This record gives sequence, C-alpha cells and structure tokens, in this order.
Amino acid sequence: MKLTILGGGGFRVPLVYGALLADHAEGRVTAVTLYDTDAGRLAAVARVLAEQAEGIADAPALVATTDLDEALRGADFVFSAIRVGGLAGRAADERVALDLGVLGQETVGAGGIAYGLRTVPVAVELARRIALLAPEAWVINFTNPAGLVTEAMSRHLGDRVIGICDSPVGLGRRIALALGADPARARIDYIGLNHLGWVRGLHVEGRDLLPRLLADPELLGTFEEGRLFGADWLRSLGAVPNEYLHYYYFNREAVRAYQEAERTRGAFLRDQQEGFYGLMKDPATPALATWDRTRAERDATYMAENRDAAGAGERDDSGMDSGGYEQVALALMRAVARDERTSLILNVRNRTTLAALDADAVIEAPCLVDANGAHPLAADPLPYHAVGLVTAVKAVERAVLDAAESGSRADAVKAFALHPLVDSVSVARRLVDGYTEAHPGLAYLRGR
Repeated sequence: MKLTILGGGGFRVPLVYGALLADHAEGRVTAVTLYDTDAGRLAAVARVLAEQAEGIADAPALVATTDLDEALRGADFVFSAIRVGGLAGRAADERVALDLGVLGQETVGAGGIAYGLRTVPVAVELARRIALLAPEAWVINFTNPAGLVTEAMSRHLGDRVIGICDSPVGLGRRIALALGADPARARIDYIGLNHLGWVRGLHVEGRDLLPRLLADPELLGTFEEGRLFGADWLRSLGAVPNEYLHYYYFNREAVRAYQEAERTRGAFLRDQQEGFYGLMKDPATPALATWDRTRAERDATYMAENRDAAGAGERDDSGMDSGGYEQVALALMRAVARDERTSLILNVRNRTTLAALDADAVIEAPCLVDANGAHPLAADPLPYHAVGLVTAVKAVERAVLDAAESGSRADAVKAFALHPLVDSVSVARRLVDGYTEAHPGLAYLRGR
C-alpha cells in the first residue's frame, strides 16, 4: 500500500513515518513517497526518516520527489500537510494583524483567514490533480486551516477527503485521565468546527463523568484546559472547550500577550526551523538526534502566550502520550484499508449532524469509520452561544472560499469583516491591504 505525503519536507513528517514503522500488521503501508517543492527540505527530512528506519527490516520503502504527478500515481492514500508561504508567511500573517490590534494566530481570526486565502487555491489545484491521477485514493488533510481546506478539497473529491486534527484527541485524553478513566474506554461527546469545538460529555460504561469534573475545581486544575479557562468559566459553559477557544473567550488578553511577546509563534518557528534545516545541510549532522532536540523545544513552547496570559503554567502533554495527529492518521488509514470499524473525531461533511449548517459544510465531529470512509454520528443540538460562533465562523470560511474562487477583494474584505475577532469593517479593509502587500501570492485580490 502506497502513501504519498504532500509537504514531504515538512518538519513533522518524521512523526507520521515513526507511526508507520511501529505498524507491522497485514495490509500496512509498504511504500512512502515524499513530495515537496523545496528539494533541500525534502532531502533533510529524508535523512531523518532513513535514520528512523535503521535496523527495521520491514520499514516502508522511501522515495523523495519534486514531481507531483510521479508522487500521486498509484497512491492509495494521500496525506496533505503543505504550508503555502512557509513559516515566513505565517510570521507575516501574525505581524500584520497584531499591528492593527487584532489576533494573528495561524488558524484563528485574521491570520487564519490570510492563511486560508493563500492556501485554498493551491489545495484546490492539488485536489483536481488527485482526482485525475489517483481517483481511488483517500486524502487525509492536515493542512491548516484544516476544516476550511478540507471543505475546499471536498468540492472536488467528495467524501474521499477527510480532515484530521490532534486537538480533540489530546483534550479527550486529558479529561479522561483527570477523572481517572481509561481514555481507550471513554466515548467523547465533542462537536463543532476545527479549532472551534466543545467536549460536552465523557461517557464510560454508559455514565457521563463530565458533570463530576465540572463540579470539582481541584480536578479541573489538574489538566491544561482546566487551568487555561478556569473552573468558574467551564462550569458556566457546562462543557470543556478546545484550547483554541481561548482566543475567543479571552481575546483581549491573548492579543496583549502576543503583542508583548519577544517574537510571535510563527517567527519563533521560522527561526527555529531555519536553524534545523541549515544544520542539515552538513552531511555530518546527526539527523534524527537534531530533529528530536528541535521537536522537544517546539512542543514545550506551544501556546505559551495563552498559558502566560491565563497563569496556566507549563504545558501538559500527558494527554498525548499515545501520539498526536500521526496516530489519528494511522487509525484512519487502518480503518479504511482493512475495514476495521472504529470511531474517530474527524473533519467531514456535515450531512445532517448539525441542523444549523448545510449538508456540505465541513464540521469536526465523532465519526464511524470503515472501508467506505467516515460517517459523522448524530449529535445533540448546540447551545445558542455555540451556534452563534459556529455559524459566524462558517460564514467566514464560505467568504474565504468565494474570494479564492472569484479573486474579489470585496469577498476578501467580507471574510475579515464577518469574523467575530475583527471589530471593524475599516480594519478588515486595512487587513486586506496589509496582507496583499506582504504576500505576492495574494496579488489576485488586488483587483475587484
């Protein structure tokens, strides 16, 4: 079975390959093709993967290429993890927004819209190429903004594209562990959009344990989201939000923390990865050890500004002991390729799960996965406060898709102006001006 990774020179690709190396079951991935437009990054990551595979007799065969058609032909699965504009683009997204007093995070608010406007046209072209050269392949999308990009690709690939994210997995595990429950035996009632969802229940043997957690401030203080949002606010919500909702519920504090930081997250990662890929130009550099050291620093500083603003302390990775998005991707591939029915939280077309959205809107929800793909499970209605956020952000995503298709500046302004974290149409116009100046790839918005 062949897996093609688009964005094969990306820093986190070794996580995916590491998960494949641990899978020895029948029907596993036996060949991995890495595709990237940057030959230097591709060579660096290929070296890391080669060291990972040392001593493993049945390691998946590796091919690295800058030829997209070669990479796609014969693929059974296509994993998309591209970053249009690179980390320099992310850093610019953050800075343009912060200079106007609004959030610049890569998937939330103005930064996420700018990233989407750059990424959607490229993702659509990839989807068209996959439909032509590998029409039977299943596409697993991790490219951010994951829900938006998955919806853009679904217009050409239908249900054969499925979006993944590790945030709901980690959140569910942390809640289960805080309650002393086995995460493997827990059913998580989670619903929303990518980076905009809530855990509304955690069921073990037919009992919902979440009310016990919400009633106990001491228990709430034992895991990251409890400290990030605070016990009083979680009790008010009657749910535990995805960590990215901190940007909405504590927006003023988050913006101030980002403005006061020495570097934005994107600038930190840009500098860090430039250092990593620079070291990898030397053939004597120990590839895997250098990558491991860089990854540890990256993980430890994740959402550091939010934790500082909330006084939440150091990052808690206990919920991710069994792996992150790479394990979600592996579980998804196993279920589809081997018809091993399982339940996973994924980004898929809504169908009838959320009544407030149309059937084609991509949502993030528990799904039953089998050889025929991922099928969202029925869900209780969202409370009005959540409906408001979900429908507002989905309207923004649709405006981004319209702008990417039409090339209309007016559509782009609409996308920014409709977002709950952009407080003025005038600011929205200035954001479009700032981003089109910062990114040559957004020149298509300068006209109408």
